[in-house]
Amino acid sequence: MLSETIAPSFPALPASFNMAAHVLAQASDQPDKPALELLHADDTEVWTYAQIARAVRGVASGLLAQGLHPGDRVLMRLGNSVEFPVLFLASIAAGLIPVPTSAMLTGPEVAKLCQLVTPALIVADADVPIPTAPPCPVLPASRLADMHSLPPKPFALGDPNRLAYIIFTSGTGGQPQAVAHAHRAILGRAMMLQGWYGLVPDDRLLHAGAFNWTYTLGTGLMDPWTVGATALIPAPNTQAAELPALLARAKATIFAAAPGVYRQMLRQSLPAMPHLRHGLSAGEALPKTTRDRWTAATGTPIFEAFGMSEISTFISGSPSRPAPTGSTGYAQPGRHIALLDDIGQPTPIGTPGILAVDRRDPGLFLGYYGDEAATNARFAGDWYLTGDTGQMAADGAITYLGRKDDMMNAGGFRVSPLEVEAAMASFPGITDCAAIELEVKQGATIIALVYAAPTALSDAALAAHAATSLARYKQPRAFYHRATLPRNANGKLNRRALRLLLSQTLDVQ
Repeated sequence: MLSETIAPSFPALPASFNMAAHVLAQASDQPDKPALELLHADDTEVWTYAQIARAVRGVASGLLAQGLHPGDRVLMRLGNSVEFPVLFLASIAAGLIPVPTSAMLTGPEVAKLCQLVTPALIVADADVPIPTAPPCPVLPASRLADMHSLPPKPFALGDPNRLAYIIFTSGTGGQPQAVAHAHRAILGRAMMLQGWYGLVPDDRLLHAGAFNWTYTLGTGLMDPWTVGATALIPAPNTQAAELPALLARAKATIFAAAPGVYRQMLRQSLPAMPHLRHGLSAGEALPKTTRDRWTAATGTPIFEAFGMSEISTFISGSPSRPAPTGSTGYAQPGRHIALLDDIGQPTPIGTPGILAVDRRDPGLFLGYYGDEAATNARFAGDWYLTGDTGQMAADGAITYLGRKDDMMNAGGFRVSPLEVEAAMASFPGITDCAAIELEVKQGATIIALVYAAPTALSDAALAAHAATSLARYKQPRAFYHRATLPRNANGKLNRRALRLLLSQTLDVQ
């Protein structure tokens, strides 16, 4: 048996399509149903499907009135307000290309992004940084509210393969890459609805992330609206400690967050959340200890998914098919994926390989905007190469092993950092940890564990714990204490930064 899923042919794409029209189709069927609830500490801002659709089409008219033309890029510099999804969908409705960005970026960082996508307009909140010398006109986000009531713009229909939006992701060299997605991307997301979420129209899904993150935009907004469910979003600056109360107050049935948010929430006693059915986790591997503690505290499971900005999620557990203990999940129904060896062939079952996705998947990106060479480098024949490694079991369950460049070498054996981290995370006192391969002298490397804890722990005790949990070649040979570990804005562990930090403290001869 080979490590490849067999899926039916992907459905034919419609001849004429607009992603925003697809997302907002429920507005005509249930106009008065809450589409979005923005959860403040003391009150809730409710937007119905009719109100969201009306605002989107009005802003679409307003954007074109700024002198923009179909295909122009609109750089978004907004926080977690209702205007974020309105502007995103309005741009798509008008045939423009929205480019969401993190509100935490500095002006110089935004200037670099502008060089990549050459926006025709920047829309910005007053308190969100923009370049000192903007390369195009800047529209204050406060003006968007006045556009809601403009004559509604008809949805711009066209080829579902044309560019719809651009999001940024960190490239392999640490530099941002502009990921270009087609209008058809929303059709590819349909495989997640039951293959991960178990989402139904009566659900109330609360996502803890910022709007600019593709995980939030998709799982937290577009997918619930596609099926007619209600999206719940915490107001800006909501802390993880406040989320349990919001989940209970809003009667959330599904909760979505990164593993780090679950960890932070579990630092306190959780209130009863009687309406919650399950949680969703993505962004990085979910530690078993976090999963077990959440289930013990809430009585609900967490279903994990693996994905990336270029394809969103494509491997997951779900309410209808939970992942076996220790694995990430299964290929979502309808996905055609494989684990490939170094010559591009599916590996035997049980043998690690590079995760690859059929290049015809409707959810797969168009490429890196303005970088044909980087795009071509990610494809081999019929496959998109993710750069991530995994291993498939006989029943099709896939275990994510980490980035190819994060894999560690111990005496000729390949070791996944996730396996080491999962074993060490259960040591009392450790709140976070990362396993990395560290060069200690010229040509000689070891597996090291960097851990976060209130105070430094005993190296001997850590080594003893490793000896009971891991084969000798997988055991860390050095331990480093830090108050916190470096993570990006979305909570993902930055192993590259850790390796650099520690290598600078060692005198490698």
